[in-house]
Order: sequence, then C-alpha cells, then structure tokens
Amino acid sequence: VQRPPALAPLQGSVQADVLVVGGGFAGLSAALELAQRGLSVVLLEADRIGAGASGRNGGQAIVGYASGQGPFENQLGAPDAQRAWDLSVQAVELIGQRIATHGIDCDWQRGYLYVAESERKARALRHEYEDHSRRGVACEWVEGGDVGRFIHSPRYVAAFRENTSGHLHPLKYALGLARAAQAAGVRIFEHSAVTGLQRGSTLVARTSQGQVQARFGVLAGNCMLPEYGPQVAPEIAPRIMPVGTYIIGTAPLEPALCARLIPGNAAVCDNNFVLDYFRFSADRRMLFGGRVSYTTRTPADLQGVMARRMAQVFPELAGVPVEYVWGGFVDISMNRAPDFGRLGDNLYYLQGFSGHGVALTGLAGQLVAEAVAGQAGRFDLYARLQHRPFPGGALLRTPSLALGMLWYRMMDAL
Repeated sequence: VQRPPALAPLQGSVQADVLVVGGGFAGLSAALELAQRGLSVVLLEADRIGAGASGRNGGQAIVGYASGQGPFENQLGAPDAQRAWDLSVQAVELIGQRIATHGIDCDWQRGYLYVAESERKARALRHEYEDHSRRGVACEWVEGGDVGRFIHSPRYVAAFRENTSGHLHPLKYALGLARAAQAAGVRIFEHSAVTGLQRGSTLVARTSQGQVQARFGVLAGNCMLPEYGPQVAPEIAPRIMPVGTYIIGTAPLEPALCARLIPGNAAVCDNNFVLDYFRFSADRRMLFGGRVSYTTRTPADLQGVMARRMAQVFPELAGVPVEYVWGGFVDISMNRAPDFGRLGDNLYYLQGFSGHGVALTGLAGQLVAEAVAGQAGRFDLYARLQHRPFPGGALLRTPSLALGMLWYRMMDAL
C-alpha cells in the first residue's frame, strides 16, 4: 500500500468540540461520525494512521463477539443480548455502507467459513451454527466429505458458511476512513502522542509540542495508551491485555489453486481457543494467521512455525515461498467482551475488541458519536457490561495469563 505523506505533528494550542486519541478504526470512525454531526474534531495519533492493529490485522470482519453471547445474556438479559448481537451484524453492514459512501477501495469481499478439526470441536461448532441461524444470520452446514465444497483441506471434519461476514485490506480501509474524516473537516495530527490529560469540564490533552482543549474526549488507543501516556487513563488500562498475533503472507499463487483450496474465497477461522485464521488476499497470497503470544515476546522461528501450520491445513502449500511475516498486539478483555464506557461526564473510551475489531470498531465510533451528541442509548448497552482487571497486577498478570494459555492449548489438542 502506498501511504500518503506523513501528516504534521500537533504544534501549539488548538481547540475543538471533541478530542479523539488514536488513529485506528475506532478513532477514525468516531471522528468521522462526530464531524458529520457538525462537531469540530481533532484526532491525535502517536504514530501513523493505522500503524497499530487496525492497519496490520487479518482483515476479517465478523458478526458476533469473541466472548460469545454469554456475558451479554448473563449481565444484560436475553432481549438486550439479542440487541447486542443485532448491533454486531449492523457493524458489518456499516463497513459496506462506508466503503460505498466514501469510495474506499479496500478489496471488500463477503463470505466467512467456520471450521472444526475434531468431532468434539464439530459438536461445539454445530451449536454455534444453530445459534447464528436462530439469530437471523443465514448459514449452511456441511460435515464429512461435504466439507470439500467450502474448503479443500484434510484437517477439518465440519464447517459452516455465512455470507454476512467478510474480509478486506485493513490498511487500505484505515487510510480510506482517514481521507473521509479529513473531507468531513477532522484535523488529524500524526506523531502526536498524548502524554498527559487534564480532566474537567474542559479537557486538556498535552503532546510533546502542543495541546488540545476540548469539551469532550474519546480514548481509542486501546492497549497502546499506557505506552505513550501512562497517566492518560490509568483506571481502565488494567482491564485489557496486549496479546501478540502473527501472520505470514505467501508469494502469489495460481488462480486455479486458490479457487480449489477455498471455493468462494471466504475468510476462514477454526474454533480452537488458540485459533488459526486465514484467507486469500486480492493478489492471491495466502494470509495465514494465529499462534498468539501472551508474553508480548515474538515466538521463536515464527516463519517456520507458521509455514508448517499452514502446510498442515493445506498440504499443497508446503514449500510455497513465504514473502511476508508480521505481527502486532490486539487488546483483549478478561471476558472477551468489548469494554466501552465513560470516565466522568465528558470522556469516553473504547477498548477490549478482543480480535473482533474490524467490524466492532466502526460500530463503536458510531455509538460514541451518538452518545456525545446526547443519544446514549445504544452506547449504554455496552457500558452496562462489567469488566474486571486481569489478576496479578502490573508484574504478574502477563505470566499468569501465559500459564493459563498453556492449559487452553492442551485442551485444543485433545
């Protein structure tokens, strides 16, 4: 992707109705929606637009939540849990609407395939298929030899496909949202990390070279906020954990091979706790992701590990050149449900997307814009969810989580 020239960092003092911190999908979506409602908006990004998870993720836009419906049903009740599900479907539809409205060229493709690699996992997948169908997402179930209709792999014993979810080029989408936001009047400053935030009826955010005064604020930096400004929002940082996830990209493949391996060109993920996810890019590269790190350290021999995992799924790709390897951090919450809320009367935060951020971030931006504009009903649906900090404090929470993940990997192997 050819990036545009870097935007200038903030210098001096500026004023706005709303300050947005973070230039990923959530921050860009919030800024765009706020500007469209007639508010003046300044967006501060510590690095470049889309430099974090928004620009380097697997590009899979999925209905539902990483947590499943459990936290919503247990805490909010069945009617509001269904309402949250319907909002997740609207989140995917919102992507298509924004692409059409703003002319964003980002390789948007409908189609999503959920797969299971054992009979035990197939039983769990069947429940997920039935839940999707009951909630109004049209799906098709296959098992045994029929799985080959959707994916040509010896690894999977069952699958279901739906055409609501899909996939896109994430950095192209982020840059397209940024252009739309600027066209709507949003002032975007790159290389402008917020190092301090004074709260009150007027918010004052400070960077190394300037400051922004605003009536409202939206914190959309997720797990990167503490890295740049530990005191910006210390009370919400313990509720999310940065988790590394990694992707390889092969050399371009023959069109006939792509069509044989994944007929219909859907994005795919399995239903393991430590899952694999993959798809073909628009230029016919296999993008194969997974192998998370809960220690913030990059796994050893990452390219080799990922390539061997890919060959287990698709033996025909054994030995195919791997031309790209990359990774980054996503923010997860303890219960894997999104964590949206307010700090005081005029500072909002959006975090805890837990691997479902391609679609949910766009919805979150729309909801927070509604809340700032005085229509907080849909935003408050999520704000009612209760979240706990990760155990262990600053020193022990990462090793504790890593130990827990060993257990889940063992369970996936059974």
